Amino acid sequence: MAQSSEDIVRRATAAFNAGRRDEARVLCEQGLIRSPGESMLSHLLAAVLFASGETEAARGYVETSLVQRPDNASARLLAARLARAAGDFDRALSHLDQAIALAPQREAFAEKARTLDQAGLRPQARQAWNAILDAVPGHVEAAARLGRLAWEDGEIALAAKLLERATQTEVPASVWFDLGLVRQDLRDDAGAAIAYRKAIDLKPDHAEATFNLGVVLQEAGDLDEAMRAYTQAYRLRPSSFGQIAMALTSASHGGLWLSGASLRRVLDEE
Repeated sequence: MAQSSEDIVRRATAAFNAGRRDEARVLCEQGLIRSPGESMLSHLLAAVLFASGETEAARGYVETSLVQRPDNASARLLAARLARAAGDFDRALSHLDQAIALAPQREAFAEKARTLDQAGLRPQARQAWNAILDAVPGHVEAAARLGRLAWEDGEIALAAKLLERATQTEVPASVWFDLGLVRQDLRDDAGAAIAYRKAIDLKPDHAEATFNLGVVLQEAGDLDEAMRAYTQAYRLRPSSFGQIAMALTSASHGGLWLSGASLRRVLDEE
């Protein structure tokens, strides 16, 4: 007895949720052979492909799904994410506006803020993130992004407040790095060092945080620890040698080397 599309969707969803993406994909593809363009199967296959990084193929399937069910808010949200991943921001925003009209859920508003942000529409992005933070004061992503945008716009005190708010819970290394930048601009070398070290703990290959840690340690007069940070930054990214040399020779607490080769030897030997 042939399985219905609903049965295949249930089996494929269970496989996908269990981490068996290939099985989920095969089930969806087999179902679509029997029922071409079927909305649920097309939507699920798009989600499976997106999770596997096959963005363009996924976009085709979710758009097929929406032809059959244009009022599916979750499919609109997936279509928006796929369009954003492809850099098609106008299409992404169109899908999001329709998703929000159908079902004004928190994730749709957050996705719209991300899309505006990634599209470089800074005033609109800040407005969107602010609306989210007003509605959900504990929204960590909104606080983190607003902090970064405030720093980029020169609003350092506001950036510090927002980023310190964001780092009250678990956040990625990038947020701690942004807090380090802000504290560095505020001449809070000790606070910046704490933030950069946290970023490095979370992402040991974070070359920029490692270099900046060297800078703030040097500014604080701890040249030995600064050299250890610079050495690690150099190992992570040899192209940072020029930045390291400039920092060491131009700061108030620094050193002089007879040549670039002699400095390279010091960094190699540390």
